[in-house]
Amino acid sequence: MTTSSWAVARLLRDRDAALYLTGVVVSGFGTSALWLVSGVWVRDLTGSDGLAALCTAALWAPTLLGPVLGTVADRVRRKPLAIRTNLALALLLLPLWTVHSAASVPLLFAVLLLYGAAGVVEEAAGSALVATAVDPALLGDFNGLRTTAREGMKLVAPLTGAALYTAYGGPGVALLDACTFLLAAGLWVPLRVREERPGPRRASWRRETAEGARLLWSNPVLRPLVRAGGATMCLASLGSSLNYAVVDAVGHSPAYTGVVYAVQGVGSVLVGLVSGPALRRLGERRFAAYGIALTGVAVAGRALDSDVTLLACGLAGGIGLPCVLIAACTAVQREVPAAALGRATATADTLMFTPNVLGLAVGAALVELVDHRLLLPLFGGGLLATAASLAQRNASRTAARSPSDANPA
Repeated sequence: MTTSSWAVARLLRDRDAALYLTGVVVSGFGTSALWLVSGVWVRDLTGSDGLAALCTAALWAPTLLGPVLGTVADRVRRKPLAIRTNLALALLLLPLWTVHSAASVPLLFAVLLLYGAAGVVEEAAGSALVATAVDPALLGDFNGLRTTAREGMKLVAPLTGAALYTAYGGPGVALLDACTFLLAAGLWVPLRVREERPGPRRASWRRETAEGARLLWSNPVLRPLVRAGGATMCLASLGSSLNYAVVDAVGHSPAYTGVVYAVQGVGSVLVGLVSGPALRRLGERRFAAYGIALTGVAVAGRALDSDVTLLACGLAGGIGLPCVLIAACTAVQREVPAAALGRATATADTLMFTPNVLGLAVGAALVELVDHRLLLPLFGGGLLATAASLAQRNASRTAARSPSDANPA
């Protein structure tokens, strides 16, 4: 048995890790289905492509408040918070049964905003919970498996959601999503996690929130990883905003982007399975740097008008892009004290994913002004420079160690 399969088997034999991971798979299935259907739903009700695109923006917008929302996860016990958040999300989706016309679309947007905010809180609580429940040596394996599970659901759930939407409309998909949250909450009830009740808070909410950012930015391991993650997500999203132009240049209809996304998802599933051993062998920075470099090659390669190259770059991008996210998440769980892990996780997510939204917006404007064959090599070069900078920092840090670090005796 290889090291990778041994670690995966050990994790899946662990009762608490298996229960938590199953809950992530179940809730992720419903979330992926709703994310796809919400835009189609709004488009059918209003006829507006712009309003349909705003659905994704509404779901992502609460990420901007990550440092504040993540503080919630440090003020209470994480397991009850994760369970109650899933139950609240199930109840939150029930009003969507009343959305049947353009006049009720504002209600849908309000639900999506609250949905996104609750998701930020649940992610912060879950990350802190995992750091408590999983062997620290297997955190990289667990985070990789979580990535595999989520990306795997993105390959299956959209098709299920589309079929359900065709048969029963948006309310049917909302009911499916609510059921997945109820099931996830039930799976997490038996988790055996020892958590002490947080003591009385002496600092203000603002100071506690700022502490999460300080812990990230003052840590020499976390700062470059989070910074590289933000740069990577920005440049990768700039490249993905040109997807329709790339597909058109190859001679396919816009629907072909679904094939490219599916191939990319396969790559993300694969890297999640090997991320644990890779992190142990390479360390967080080198693992992230190699992934960023592969993403840069994939982005630049899409400038070549070839079907084979496009699909190969999709697979390479799917493998490379999650690396920095897995590395940063694992490093945060290992480096940050448990009492501050919720806000630190949410702050790291804000710093890494907010540039993703900005990149999509800027890329959508650039594609109308500049040929994608010029833009893609530029974005790919930026990713390669980011990877080189991260790898150089890692080399400098290694060289700076004294002989006693290598030989404590």
